[in-house]
Amino acid sequence: MSKNNYSEHIPSSYIHSFPTRRTTEFMLVVSSCRPSLLSAGCARSFSRRLHLSDHLEKPPKIFKMATRGTVKASTNFKASADAEVLQKAMKGLGTDEDAILQLLTARSNAQRQEIKAAYKTLFGKDLVDDLKGELGGKFETLVVALMTPPLTYDVTCLRNAIKGAGTDEKVLVEILSSRTPQQVKDIVAAYRQEYDDDLEEDVCGDTSGHFKRLLVILLQAKRQSGIQEGNIETDAQALFKAGEEKYGTDEQSFVTILGNRSAQHLRKVFDAYMKMSGYEMEQSIQRETSGGLKDLLLAVVKCARSVPAYFAETLYYAMKGAGTDDNTLIRVMVSRSEVDLLDIRAEFRKMFACSLHSMIKGDTGGDYRKTLLLLCGGDDA
Repeated sequence: MSKNNYSEHIPSSYIHSFPTRRTTEFMLVVSSCRPSLLSAGCARSFSRRLHLSDHLEKPPKIFKMATRGTVKASTNFKASADAEVLQKAMKGLGTDEDAILQLLTARSNAQRQEIKAAYKTLFGKDLVDDLKGELGGKFETLVVALMTPPLTYDVTCLRNAIKGAGTDEKVLVEILSSRTPQQVKDIVAAYRQEYDDDLEEDVCGDTSGHFKRLLVILLQAKRQSGIQEGNIETDAQALFKAGEEKYGTDEQSFVTILGNRSAQHLRKVFDAYMKMSGYEMEQSIQRETSGGLKDLLLAVVKCARSVPAYFAETLYYAMKGAGTDDNTLIRVMVSRSEVDLLDIRAEFRKMFACSLHSMIKGDTGGDYRKTLLLLCGGDDA
């Protein structure tokens, strides 16, 4: 059946395209949007905010989702049977953590929401509350993330990034640079519905300078579509004049062009810029900018080139060196598990000297590690 038959019923939200790969798609009935992760630091607050899904859930809608994820919807799925398995795993003394993680990683996010509803119907209790009562630490954070409707996840992550102690710029950069314009519109609307606040105003109140300006541009969700052939050389020249060709840097030119052009157009601009200046765009951003603005510009450029490659690099640096950035590791692994984690694994193996699976295995432990490896879905060694 051609996708045109569905065109008036399918929102453009949560459709991913990647520059180097033609993805296949299938139709899936879901009642929530694409997974995006909560940081470990905001898990407690986030789990209290899960009621946002109650406000947002409507009769099931048809969304188009990429099939490059490692987590697929289970066939012969029965929510009530799964709810009983989870209840048995938590009943009495001790907890069968293995039964919990094996089941939840073998179900799609939409199916997990059905299990949650069936659990309440059967036992009169909230599944997430019971899981939180039985589990702990990073494993609990990861399970709560898996049980969270995706749009709820993005919204609460952004709220906690802004309203917590200090500003978690990493979360703002990751979410707003990697989401499509329609996804950003959905986030803005859901944020207002849940908190009765304007996301743009909250971002402006917590950030400053050109970093703030680029975030505001991304929140407008009005990127141009397609390639403007007549503007490729003009944009490349404007970026060259704003940085490498002058003393000092005209940050506004970088912000305006990189924040408003489509990914397809920007890739053409990057090629023209390289011929003109002798530098890759990332090199010039590293040389010409600093701080949060540099991080955001780099994320925008990398996502324009390849979203899976951006997340592969993000995962690598979350685990490289002493200590692990578990917030980022959880957020990316869960948010991409049904979208493009197979592509992320492939990019990871091309970019680095080990597989994603082996790096997770060497950097984590216990039930937390078991769950992450099940989400990873295989070793590309």
